[in-house]
Amino acid sequence: MCGITGILNFNGSVVDKLLLRRMTDVLSYRGPDGEGFYVDKNVGLGHRRLAIIDLSDAGKQPMCNHDGTIWITFNGEIYNFQELRRDLEGRGYRFSSSTDTEVIIHAYEEYGVDCVGFLRGMFSFAVWDVNKKQLFLVRDRVGKKPLVYYKDNDRFVFASEIKAIIEDKTIKREVSQEALSNYLGYGYVPAPLTIFKNIYKLLPGHCMIVDNKGNITIKQYWDLQFKETNFSEDYYCKKTLELLEESTKIRMFSDVPLGAFLSGGVDSSAVVAMMAKNSEQPIKTFSIGFEEQEFNELPYARIIAEKFNTDHKEFIVKPDAIKILPKLVWYYDEPFADSSALPSYYLAQLTKKHVTVSLNGDGGDENYAGYDWFNRVKAMQFYKKSFINKSMSNLFNKFSANSVMFKKVKKFNKIANLSAEDYYINMLEKFNESMKSQLLNNYKYYDSRKLFIETMNNCKSNDYMNKILYCNIKQYLSNDLLVKIDIATMANSLEARSPFLDHKMLEFTATIPTRFKIGLFNKKIILIKALKNVLPRNILKKKKQGFSIPMSKWMREELSNYTEDILTSNDCKSRKIFNQNYIKNLLYEHKNKIKDNGYRMWTLLCLELWFKEFIDNDER
Repeated sequence: MCGITGILNFNGSVVDKLLLRRMTDVLSYRGPDGEGFYVDKNVGLGHRRLAIIDLSDAGKQPMCNHDGTIWITFNGEIYNFQELRRDLEGRGYRFSSSTDTEVIIHAYEEYGVDCVGFLRGMFSFAVWDVNKKQLFLVRDRVGKKPLVYYKDNDRFVFASEIKAIIEDKTIKREVSQEALSNYLGYGYVPAPLTIFKNIYKLLPGHCMIVDNKGNITIKQYWDLQFKETNFSEDYYCKKTLELLEESTKIRMFSDVPLGAFLSGGVDSSAVVAMMAKNSEQPIKTFSIGFEEQEFNELPYARIIAEKFNTDHKEFIVKPDAIKILPKLVWYYDEPFADSSALPSYYLAQLTKKHVTVSLNGDGGDENYAGYDWFNRVKAMQFYKKSFINKSMSNLFNKFSANSVMFKKVKKFNKIANLSAEDYYINMLEKFNESMKSQLLNNYKYYDSRKLFIETMNNCKSNDYMNKILYCNIKQYLSNDLLVKIDIATMANSLEARSPFLDHKMLEFTATIPTRFKIGLFNKKIILIKALKNVLPRNILKKKKQGFSIPMSKWMREELSNYTEDILTSNDCKSRKIFNQNYIKNLLYEHKNKIKDNGYRMWTLLCLELWFKEFIDNDER
């Protein structure tokens, strides 16, 4: 795992080596084991290395082929690199290292830009083709590894993170109003936007070619196709276990110590079970918990640790967000309101003390419909067709139009009769358009829902649940969960690997009929049945908790004064972005338990801290 940077000047000017070094140095935590640079007139590549495979200098990057005509800077892991290497050796290619990086170089020489179709793993990389005078940039299928870029008439600049690009002080830090609107809607900025105008994310499953004259071509090389098959339940169970074990096993290859995050939930427990099956030594496992017992899964993690005889470590998170939040804001580059970033950072910090690579259960909920909101969507679709909904008008007549009960029933009925897609979006929104119009001064309307609707429409399946699953993978997974885990682990120089997100597993689960995934009251149906002889019953039957923090309590108690001070500060007021009366009302409602505004307050707190770090500090 690494940090990558690069510059291509279209006007022929020589690359500023000091700028390239500053860009690369700011990502040093992504690769503390070494650095490297390649500069040839108007092109430059930078690299920070976290050594995982072939720890010798032979693995140093940027790396080139034997005649120096192909150069690469690469972030990620290719899990089938040994298989690809054998094939390439059979085609006459010679290797100078035992790295997966060199496999990509020779695959590019053999297959050109189509080489990406042969790669199985997580990756973002840039190849400079000396003869063609062009950059070839790629991001993995689901977006586990980041890649951001900036282009103007004179140059193209790319990096693993935004903070590397804005080391170039001539690039303006101008906030994108559309990105800001999307952030308030969902708590993150969805690709291809970033919070800054003119800086963009390469979409997952996409590649791009940038030539010496500034021409850019972006192409999608992979998409997830939901095409349900009609096999037996036993077949889907058996295939699930086969693919999970195989995708876990290939992720256990490492030249450095390796372990696993263990929450005590089904997904991480399943990964630990597969690791234990394929290891002669006890697996090192790491868990995190809270003093508030309703958020604490440590007892369940211990059950799995004991069953599979792991070398287990635990950590309790206390509300020290006041100390850690500004640091997290700097690491995340742009406003990011997923509160589980906080425990994820602490878990990665604990884990890094013992290992350099950690497997996790990310992707299980996306593959097998594991979130509670999927059940709600299913239940509401059932309700819409029921006799209760059809006779609701008669119920309205029994209440006065001004009664509290009438208003509640009417509101419920309105929400329940939304389309499945709209109901799903409604559950995820933090600030809807009406709230944004009250929150923001000089509000400019951007329909944040449009992106989700367009994404669902891109799914070829006619099943509403498949459309929602597809959208969940394309939006929530890639823009929130994978960003969270990438930054939380990389900030601690730790590599995270996700067996459930192997593209072969994703492609298989997309063929499983939704009736085997989600019901009115149960979820992950086929996964749980597949694991019935692998995991204890109390783990399979436990209610999903998620990796959440006691937000409402913290915002009402430990973080209350801090949040109020930040959101009503002179700096915040002077920006004139927020309606201060609306913010004060949010704070008042939450503090007095009139309404739970905890996550909305957290979203605004993270945004204001981002302004202080990336806008105010730049202007001072």
